[in-house]
Amino acid sequence: MLWLKIVLGIVLVLAILLVLLCRTRVGVYAAYDGASLILNAKIGLLTLHILPQKEKPKQEKKPKKEKKTKKPAERTAKKSPKKSRLPVTLADIRDAVQTLWPPLKRALGRTRRGIRIDPLRLSLTLGGQPDPPGAAERYGYLQAAVWTGMPVLEKLLDIREPHLHTGVDFEASAPAAEGEVGISIRIGTLLGVGLGVGFPALRWFLKFRKVCRQRETQAAKEAAVQKPEETTAKPA
Repeated sequence: MLWLKIVLGIVLVLAILLVLLCRTRVGVYAAYDGASLILNAKIGLLTLHILPQKEKPKQEKKPKKEKKTKKPAERTAKKSPKKSRLPVTLADIRDAVQTLWPPLKRALGRTRRGIRIDPLRLSLTLGGQPDPPGAAERYGYLQAAVWTGMPVLEKLLDIREPHLHTGVDFEASAPAAEGEVGISIRIGTLLGVGLGVGFPALRWFLKFRKVCRQRETQAAKEAAVQKPEETTAKPA
């Protein structure tokens, strides 16, 4: 029964390797100071530097071959029309939270705080100059999310000394953000969370795509109705 012992030995080695792989911790560290982004990935004891990329040594430029100039008609024929991208609304975000939070909470509860977040230092200031009432509304939603969500997350995740700051500047036209975040998780825990949230997330994504198509169809109909009105309004 030598072959049986060999098979059992291979299965045992594979099981040990699988356990070690599931217990390997992977993580991401990101830091942003308002101008530049630093991004590192960590796999076990190995750290990979992703951003900013190192500058490559300059090489001598070879003379470029002359390309045949294309006619304007050919250029416009090859260009494909750009598809309009609809922004994500607050209603979409609320729907995503209501749909994905229950399965995510159950999946995180099974990990027993197996996900570690260290450091967590974030500062976000909303710009309110273009639309002060809208900025105030978004700031209210942001404050509610922070004050109601952070206590729950601290029970589910291993968050060490979080520092969060939110604000609104009615004299600024654009938001300003800075901070640093480090997240690490074991591969086995990551697989468990992914299996628990994957199917609900897929269902929500398919529903969201259907809603986006309906919005695009409605926008196209409204544009088609407005065009005849504009042409009839012009004097003959």
